[in-house]
Amino acid sequence: MGAYPLHQAMKNISLILLIGCTIPLKGLSNNSDSASFYFQKGIAEKEAKRFLPASRAFDKAVTFDPTMVSAYLENAVVSMEMRRIHQAMELYKKVHQLDPQNKKAIEALMELNYNYRNYREAIRFAELCKGCEQSDKIVGMSLYQLEDYPAAEKKLQEASRKFEQDAEIFYTLGKNYLDMEEYAKAIPYYEKAVIIDPTKGRWMYELGLICYNQSKYQEAVAAFDKAAAAGYTQSSDFKENLGFAAIYAGYDERGEALLLELQSKKPGNTEITRSLAEIYYQQRKYDKSLKMCQLLMEKNPDDSKALYQAGLNFIKKGDKDRGQQMCDKAIEKDPSLASLRKKKEMPGGL
Repeated sequence: MGAYPLHQAMKNISLILLIGCTIPLKGLSNNSDSASFYFQKGIAEKEAKRFLPASRAFDKAVTFDPTMVSAYLENAVVSMEMRRIHQAMELYKKVHQLDPQNKKAIEALMELNYNYRNYREAIRFAELCKGCEQSDKIVGMSLYQLEDYPAAEKKLQEASRKFEQDAEIFYTLGKNYLDMEEYAKAIPYYEKAVIIDPTKGRWMYELGLICYNQSKYQEAVAAFDKAAAAGYTQSSDFKENLGFAAIYAGYDERGEALLLELQSKKPGNTEITRSLAEIYYQQRKYDKSLKMCQLLMEKNPDDSKALYQAGLNFIKKGDKDRGQQMCDKAIEKDPSLASLRKKKEMPGGL
């Protein structure tokens, strides 16, 4: 056989190389077309609110093009619609991995991590989310949850200036000051929060407790009333706090009615009646204090503390002899009461 012509060999080699290059390119083109086809199918299903078929179509799209950011992003959106929160988070993470500057993914991861109580991750994504409206709020609330109260205060103050009608920001600021034990500072932020959102009964109840502990009793009663009107459960604790706030605010009949009703449900516990006797005594309402002492002694004729308190009331009313005799009799029954002779008033309740 003759030698194979060199020029023919070169043509065959070129043909082989050409075929070798063309086949993969054709495959890539087919993959791209398929990815685009399933992506468009997913969009159509999404617009028709058929979210599960949409999600499956987006899944199919990325099998043909694993770098298709738009498919992962749309799949995350429909996953949220289906309340598949964990799946959505993983999809947004994939978008962030492929496109670190993708604002939609960063913003979503900021919010999802906060909702999942991954506060440090929420802060990290918030700091990446340049220009995101909620970033200061998320950072501030995350810092509050992490108990970094001074830093939380700064961020939440910044957020409150941007969003003057965001009740949650003002409420969290109030809670932040409360946990910093700056109670007077907490009150105006609670007040602002419940003005913006008057449906938050729990917030109103917390405001009432703060006002009560700051000796703002009328404000406390008003806050408790608003909490009840907003649907907050009027438990025994709620009624007791409202009752004592009413007494201290000067609404004696209302407070007394609430408290004695509670006392009637626990006949073996006289703590509320004793407290009323002491409060009225401190307020120089001696007849009312005597009424409470009488209730106590009707339940237990040997109640030496109630007898002693009654004696003090008579002394304050000007009937010193009668009052002194009652105090002496009480001390005979309970010698420990003798130490109270050195004090002008009964300490901290009977």
